[in-house]
Amino acid sequence: MNRAATDSHPVFTQKQGQYLAFIHAYTLVNGRPPAEADMGRFFQTTPPTVHQMVVTLERAALISRQTGVARSIAVLVDLADLPTLEPGYRQPVIITVPRY
Repeated sequence: MNRAATDSHPVFTQKQGQYLAFIHAYTLVNGRPPAEADMGRFFQTTPPTVHQMVVTLERAALISRQTGVARSIAVLVDLADLPTLEPGYRQPVIITVPRY
């Protein structure tokens, strides 16, 4: 794992931490890991950007994936080390119930 010599916590950027927190939260809520498209919608970014982040997280040993298996991302970071997920990067809230 990518760690400093005197620190027992994994080293990752703020944005990487948000991706890790999202993967964890999405898995808890939906019972399966997110697809890259789900991450793209949440972070409002392009598919190549999301894919590059996933590859970067995997190379840093912060997540694992199974080759050829969809939705196989697993967070390898201790849950206590994950940052708080910041709400939706200004995602609009869509209300489907009409007002009375």
